Amino acid sequence: MRGVILSKPGVVQVEDRPDPVIIEPTDAIIKIAATCVCGSDLWPYRGDDPADRIPMGHEYVGTVTAIGAAVTSVAVGDFVVGSFFASDNTCEICQAGYQSRCVHAQVMGEIGTQAEYARIPLADGTLVATPGAPDADLIPSLLAASDVLGTGWFAAVAAESGPGKTVAVVGDGAVGLLGVLAAKQLGARRIIAMSRHADRQKLALEFGATDIVEERGDDGVTKIKELTGGLGAHSVIEAVGTQESMMQAIRSTRPGGHVGYVGVSHDVDLPGLELFFSGIHLHGGPAPVRRFLPELIDLIWNRTIDPGKVFDLTLPLEQAADAYAAMDQRRATKALLTV
Repeated sequence: MRGVILSKPGVVQVEDRPDPVIIEPTDAIIKIAATCVCGSDLWPYRGDDPADRIPMGHEYVGTVTAIGAAVTSVAVGDFVVGSFFASDNTCEICQAGYQSRCVHAQVMGEIGTQAEYARIPLADGTLVATPGAPDADLIPSLLAASDVLGTGWFAAVAAESGPGKTVAVVGDGAVGLLGVLAAKQLGARRIIAMSRHADRQKLALEFGATDIVEERGDDGVTKIKELTGGLGAHSVIEAVGTQESMMQAIRSTRPGGHVGYVGVSHDVDLPGLELFFSGIHLHGGPAPVRRFLPELIDLIWNRTIDPGKVFDLTLPLEQAADAYAAMDQRRATKALLTV
């Protein structure tokens, strides 16, 4: 099969890779219909994480082509959506709703789903079948559910977004934009999107943002305070993962408020005394996408939400290098790869 390999920072190649096979009786093989480039893929692409001939990709939808002897919840021919973490969905951590921290969790990025086929470990706990074969126009939205929608949704839930709340969103990538969508679906009264990019501001407004703030850092915090009577937002989504974004999120939150942080942390250090006196709640980490998949698939299937709008570039798998470059240079918010 063909699959994406990051040979070294900045060098993306599509190569012949071995076809996946059933290894464990809990495995499934899927023929991938669509995959995509994630903002977190840019960390190794830019050299901020190790990159030495690693398979790429952790977002995927497709059709089951083979199952192990122990798999019972999906069948050959099912169209499925899976999470970027494989999980058994039965351990105590999974049952508490944190499948990304399953005691048997496996990272799908190590398998690499920017490819024609993929082996899905722990298929019963990881994959969710759609009600039938989806219409072609639903596939981008179902793909979004595999990570960025599920991650934005978890961020909004972790930030306690809900009726009557003011929600601020730090980060205007795909996760931040879908955090806006999630906050709207959860009933937030006011949603402040922090963005300097006109195309992303437009999409944030389509997804439910009521205000746009272009300032960053301390200036961004000041603006949030101005918009909230000096108090700060009830709920803040942090969807970047840098020191500046985390501190902007914390400082934009009112005492008693909640920060839902899902940006992959890079060199973030929290000042203990400031955090102590802030009186805020911090909750986040790798999103337990599997917890939300049934609900998200239902919302997409019934066309209540259209998260696929975050894909503003579609290319064939063989042009993966162009997709990475476009996202790295901020010429695309999120690139979808057709397989």
